[in-house]
Amino acid sequence: MKYKRVLLKLSGEALQGDKSFGIDGKRLEQYAQEIKKVCDLGIELAIVIGGGNIFRGAQALGTAIDRVQGDYMGMLATVINAMALQSSLEQLGIYTRLMSGIKMEQVCEPFIKRRAVRHLEKGRVVIFGAGIGSPYFTTDSAASLRAIEIEADVVLKGTRVDGVYTADPEKDINAQRFSNISFEEVYQKGLNVMDMTAFTLCKENNLPIVVFDMNKPGNLANIVKGEEVGTLITVD
Repeated sequence: MKYKRVLLKLSGEALQGDKSFGIDGKRLEQYAQEIKKVCDLGIELAIVIGGGNIFRGAQALGTAIDRVQGDYMGMLATVINAMALQSSLEQLGIYTRLMSGIKMEQVCEPFIKRRAVRHLEKGRVVIFGAGIGSPYFTTDSAASLRAIEIEADVVLKGTRVDGVYTADPEKDINAQRFSNISFEEVYQKGLNVMDMTAFTLCKENNLPIVVFDMNKPGNLANIVKGEEVGTLITVD
């Protein structure tokens, strides 16, 4: 296997499926099946999931909701998604642990690095909810930070697009996909991969990122096997 320990970043919107809001049960089950394929390979897997299908902190801007309060609301939305994914994985017989950046003992453990690593070593899928527990940071930043803390080999950013393009492929039919690209090139070309804080964290800690289409069956497992899927972003 190319990678032994990976962190998978999923967007909240991905769980919507064809719905305009909330969680699509079929999409949730599909993702659980894809994750199981990776677990069956013996890979240590951690997951960070967003909350945009329910609420994102940016929605608070220009409303009666304070930005900080809005960000905390968004964190709670990620916990809802994390609980749904945990339940779906456990129905497939996968052992999981849900760890939160905000204390809520009835539903999840507080994040403790050593405990998270121990869970991974025991073959449990660890799901990180509530971002990093602080406002003004996205779940992309949470994914980068948690990946560094648990010493993951790579961040796998699952999207609905099959990699990083020269332009938005949904708007520009002439957009070209990169199979490999450096962090520096992404900066220079102004490409949108992650928010700048998250992206810089990965660059400074020499943590590669793979951007890929999570909705294509087999993609996730093929990446950890070392096959060329999506776009690999590295320091060099």
